[in-house]
Amino acid sequence: MIEEMRLRDLGVIAEATLPIGPGFTAITGETGAGKTMVVTGLGLLLGQRADSGAVRGGAGQASVDGVWIVPDHGPVADRVREAGGELEPLRDGIAELFVVRTITAEGRSRASVGGRAAPAGVLSDLADELVVVHGQSDQLRLRTAAAQRDALDRFGGEPIGAALAAYRETFEHTRSVGRELQELVDERDARAREAEELRAAIAEIEQISPQPGEDAELAVRAERLANAEELRSAASAAHEMLSGDGDVPDVGILLAECRRALERAHDPTLEELATQAADLGYRAADLAQSLSGFLADLDDAGPHELAAVQERRADLGTLVRVHGSVDAAIELLESGSARLVELDDDGARIDRLTQERDAAAALLDERAAALTTARITAAETLGAAVTEELHALAMPDARVVVAVSPGAESASGRDDISILLAPHPGADPRPIAKSASGGELSRVMLAIEVVIAGVDPVPTFVFDEVDAGIGGAAAIEVGRRLQRLARSSQVIAVTHLAQVAAFANNHLSVVKAHDGAVTASDVRTLEGAEREAEMARLLSGMPDSDAALTHARELLGLRAQTD
Repeated sequence: MIEEMRLRDLGVIAEATLPIGPGFTAITGETGAGKTMVVTGLGLLLGQRADSGAVRGGAGQASVDGVWIVPDHGPVADRVREAGGELEPLRDGIAELFVVRTITAEGRSRASVGGRAAPAGVLSDLADELVVVHGQSDQLRLRTAAAQRDALDRFGGEPIGAALAAYRETFEHTRSVGRELQELVDERDARAREAEELRAAIAEIEQISPQPGEDAELAVRAERLANAEELRSAASAAHEMLSGDGDVPDVGILLAECRRALERAHDPTLEELATQAADLGYRAADLAQSLSGFLADLDDAGPHELAAVQERRADLGTLVRVHGSVDAAIELLESGSARLVELDDDGARIDRLTQERDAAAALLDERAAALTTARITAAETLGAAVTEELHALAMPDARVVVAVSPGAESASGRDDISILLAPHPGADPRPIAKSASGGELSRVMLAIEVVIAGVDPVPTFVFDEVDAGIGGAAAIEVGRRLQRLARSSQVIAVTHLAQVAAFANNHLSVVKAHDGAVTASDVRTLEGAEREAEMARLLSGMPDSDAALTHARELLGLRAQTD
């Protein structure tokens, strides 16, 4: 619930603090005193659109501070912490949440949640968990089919909730399978062409059978074969220099004699150089052997090897032109086989998906029917309960019917929900948009909230002139119902009727003062004689009228009797 709200430079309100607290809080005041600004301020805390026109004339900005009492665990706490804010521990399981919203005269808006700056969207998320606001625009919203369906689903509780969750799961699965099947059918020809092209490409690659790095190796081999005579001459000359020829001694023999001469000197430095000489001998021998191998390789090359190498390179070149590189062709051979298996399975996949879609559609039919049955059951109970409430709200002959009829398929089911009202005996139930006046619509809305709150309580209800268009006995019953609703939820009501305000346990008055230059409003908590005077003003316009004061005391006595 909201414990306290502070307004600064909002509309005609220069600065005011509203101690709200639990139960039923009534907010009254003269026309133009700023009662609407209270609801506006609360709306700002709930993430509604900021309007720079709400900033008090001459002020640079308006601000609204709210203190909420919330559980320290759950959706609200999780969302606050996700936004980087913190809760202030109050007692076991309960914490305070501080929310601030400011609007500059230029139209810029800022919000703070739990001490951390946050976008207005975070406030809207919190509002979904904290508050239900009803005003004239919300009564119009009750006329929409979606709002009436939501009202029934809230009342239906777990039976409808479970049936709706099961339906939505199957609905999404059915749509997913249907999309996949349709894509396969729509792309069947293109996928068949892809499979044919892929099969031909794989066959060509398999026929050539490229090996990783083969093209680079063949390029080196072709270069060697093309220059074989020049290479043989160079290698032979180098080999002769290492192995000796005729009167020229072998390099290895010369290095061995060098090593022995150094070893005979018995000097540490020369002995180290002797080791180097021995190492050079081994390396010269290895070099001579490598040159012999190179020459043998050239001698082994047949007269047609160069042509064979060039032919192989041409085959690989075909793959390079098609796939970009030999490695890409090898990769396609590895990955394309799996893709080809998938494409070749299209016919079987279409059959499997068709069966899966049909099975999902059949299950969806079952779950849609189960959801409709749950709604019909809840609709009968809701209609009877709202009708009973309306009888207590000075509509003794009214009858409400919640009709469930077949509708277009959507994620919310296949039902159209209509709240119908027969305001008089013998009248056919008609949609409330056509059969209810403003005052009747206010009472229907209140009756629905009272009934739903019994099974699905909301932390806080805000009613902005829910009593519009009614008076007398009907207004008294509205007050009683708001008092009853306050047993399970916090109720805040802006009202102009004493019959409604009388049933509040907390009465706040928005008071306007005028000094000839500046008009400002303040908010006061009324008790005792001050409350009686405000009630008298609401009744007659005269706060000191004896008759009105007597009537005011009678109304306050009704509240005591109801308690």
